[in-house]
Amino acid sequence: MDPVTNPVMDVESLVAIDVHTHAEVSSKGHSSLDEDLHDASSAYFKVEGKRKPTLEETAAYYRERNMAAVIFTVDAESATGTPPVPNEEVAEAAAANADVLIPFASVDPFRGKAGVRQARRLVEEYGVKGFKFHPSIQGFFPNDRAVAYDLYEVIEETGAIALFHTGQTGIGAGVPGGGGIRLKYSNPLHVDDVAADFPHLRIILAHPSFPWQDEALAVATHKPGVHIDLSGWSPKYFPPQLVQYANTLLKDKVLFGSDFPVLTPDRWLADFDKLTIKEEVRPKILKENAARLLGLATP
Repeated sequence: MDPVTNPVMDVESLVAIDVHTHAEVSSKGHSSLDEDLHDASSAYFKVEGKRKPTLEETAAYYRERNMAAVIFTVDAESATGTPPVPNEEVAEAAAANADVLIPFASVDPFRGKAGVRQARRLVEEYGVKGFKFHPSIQGFFPNDRAVAYDLYEVIEETGAIALFHTGQTGIGAGVPGGGGIRLKYSNPLHVDDVAADFPHLRIILAHPSFPWQDEALAVATHKPGVHIDLSGWSPKYFPPQLVQYANTLLKDKVLFGSDFPVLTPDRWLADFDKLTIKEEVRPKILKENAARLLGLATP
């Protein structure tokens, strides 16, 4: 019998690369968020349609649109008590749909040495390209040396990318006490310390970083390895200084991201079309910057 060959991504033909999508349900139907947080975030984002697509459904969704997507779970089990969608399952689904899916992983920083070993194995055995951190949900400051620095060392050494949620989060919004989630952990200035201490670590600051947008722009202009993704917000709500920097100083470091499934690329791109972005910058944001950062073949 002929061996199974995974599909190959044709980067040149892609319309866009979405660097921020979530795997929210496992093959067994397990969700990485408890129902209260899940329902509250759906209301916050005004989600329409199916909120929990399977990994195969996500791949089909992006294939229909001729786009690629970075996909990951969020491991915050120490803080929430809820296990994540397994990283291995995400990576295996990405390998089976390698024409459209790019695997990232998430390792709870409080897993300690076991988490460090897991991160190395995910890169070396599963081909994971990066790691998602959500400091507010995971409950840690990114610059906490005792908690996270051993994990960053492995990520930097293996050439993977560290993607940090920054700014306010829709997770916990509207729940009494915000579901216990604290916004203070996601100030991008904490990631500035990480970028200084790990100068060869490639970093993505996820989202317009409300209320710390200026801090995020400062970090990204000052630290060569730091990028910004535009996920989680419709472009019509982008702060003017973010648009200004995307058009100029950060034109090679700003990345398209949707936050699928809570915000669809269809909605994001429709609003992006109306944004005052220079024509020569649009393809950089939509695909070229991500292709370069992810080490994909560029057009």
